[in-house]
Amino acid sequence: MNSMILIERLGRTAACSPLRPFGGLFLCLTLLLTAVPVAPRTAARPNILIIMSDDMGWSDIGCYGGEISTPNLDGLAANGLRFGQFYNMGRCCPTRASLLTGLYPHQAGVGHMMEDRNQPGYRGDLSRNAATIAEVLQPAGYATYAVGKWHVTPGQNAQALARNHNWPLQRGFQRFYGTIHGAGSFFDPSSLVRDNRLITVANDTDYQPEQYYYTDAISDHATRFIREHRTEKPFFMYVAYTAAHWPMHALEKDIDKYRGRYDQGYGPVRQARYEKGRRLGLIDPRWTISPPAGDWAGVSDKAWESHGMEVYAAMIDNMDQGIGRIVAELKRKGQLDNTLIFFLQDNGGCAEVTGREPSARNPYRTRPGKPVYPLMSKDDQQYNSTPQQTRDGRAVIMGTGAIPGPEDTYIAYGKAWANVSNTPFREYKHWMHEGGISTPLIIHWPQGIPRARRNRIVNAPGHLIDLMATAVDVSGARYPTELGGQRIQPMEGISLRPALTGGRLQRPQPLFWEHEGNRAIRAGRWKLVAMENRQWELYDIDTDRTEQHDLSAKHPAIVSDLAAQWDAWAARANVLPLGAWRAR
Repeated sequence: MNSMILIERLGRTAACSPLRPFGGLFLCLTLLLTAVPVAPRTAARPNILIIMSDDMGWSDIGCYGGEISTPNLDGLAANGLRFGQFYNMGRCCPTRASLLTGLYPHQAGVGHMMEDRNQPGYRGDLSRNAATIAEVLQPAGYATYAVGKWHVTPGQNAQALARNHNWPLQRGFQRFYGTIHGAGSFFDPSSLVRDNRLITVANDTDYQPEQYYYTDAISDHATRFIREHRTEKPFFMYVAYTAAHWPMHALEKDIDKYRGRYDQGYGPVRQARYEKGRRLGLIDPRWTISPPAGDWAGVSDKAWESHGMEVYAAMIDNMDQGIGRIVAELKRKGQLDNTLIFFLQDNGGCAEVTGREPSARNPYRTRPGKPVYPLMSKDDQQYNSTPQQTRDGRAVIMGTGAIPGPEDTYIAYGKAWANVSNTPFREYKHWMHEGGISTPLIIHWPQGIPRARRNRIVNAPGHLIDLMATAVDVSGARYPTELGGQRIQPMEGISLRPALTGGRLQRPQPLFWEHEGNRAIRAGRWKLVAMENRQWELYDIDTDRTEQHDLSAKHPAIVSDLAAQWDAWAARANVLPLGAWRAR
């Protein structure tokens, strides 16, 4: 029976009783007895806030060795925990599918990007045999909010955006502001959505700041959702920034902080990060730094090259400012102490050369900044992730003649700076070497992390598949076996909760990866890793996490055993056929 109906009936009984003078007391005792089993559990359940950045390297933020100003993230780390060995899936879509569901990405239908390759693991659309964290927590009494980049269902054109079957409100979230597609202008994002309604920055009557900037919009809406949240129930919020994914777009006020900061070039910045990481206890002295990817002496336009990194730093700085506003709102509402906050990244630094090629699009070099296209109406959509024009008619330009930062440019920061971002590791986004899959993980939860444990580094390996298991653990929610008539696959991860209080993480099986034929398995100190169509390499992560000394020839039995385990996982987790991502 509903508890409120029971209380109402008891109240009427007490009022009509011969003991009516004691009816009020009877009702009060009944209320207390009815509430006692429920209220403490409800009050103890934390809010859960997952914050994720985009295309950032392991060493970019201050508390992981970087020189970029991130005082708010650093503050969360100082009053919480940092994981020294936490992993993502090496690419945006697979990471998001895995994080949201607690499964490996192929099990969630997103083994590659948002194209359907006609294989169960490569449908390019979040599977209905996978439950999202929001779908698990909402029945347990949680309010659910999502802000920012979704990118687990097609959204790159008008035809794709005509279907909202896998948008956040259809996957357990009650409020949403963000983008369905994976990339676009920070000043005029493509596939912008409020709840279930496709909007533009120009026609959105709910949000008209003096200067629209997507990172600020994400921060502002996360803050707004917290401000408007009714605190009688806990909330789950997923905040997915697009900073610092290309294009390098930033506000002048943030770029100004970094003028000249990177004029020294790649090497000194990378070395400083390596040394700081060692001082922080995040880099073992036995790990030699991986080889550099760029020669500063050979850079012909050093001002252009350094400015790209200045803009990149400004993007991260702005995100940190927004995280500070989110934290301040939690504190203002008295919710900070019992909010379990996670911060992590979707993949390593990005070596993609978008907009950097000498032949990249720059059709109006003689008329920079001047309108050359018809003005867009307030309802016109920017469907393409790489827009051709700004809303006021200027051409969006690329190449070395375009200075990163403003909305009429579209440029990535390049491989050499990505190598700096991933200090001290090798490789990048796309690959399963440590530079591609290593992420900071900051956990902040004053009521769940003992004071004596704070500002510590957890060295046990963790993976974003563990976030679902952790959310289920701390919330008391029931993970379903069936949802909406669909069978739900079991969780793959483990709860990280024991690590918060100094306990050991008991992981029954290794961790696995595959993306674009690049593959890996991590079992204890051993990591087996390979690039597409290449032989397995074996590394002792305890002594050589930078993967400089391949031990496969020395330990063939270990290679054979781990490779067999990877094959068995690939067969059960919808990874096969290997190479399906290339299919038409």
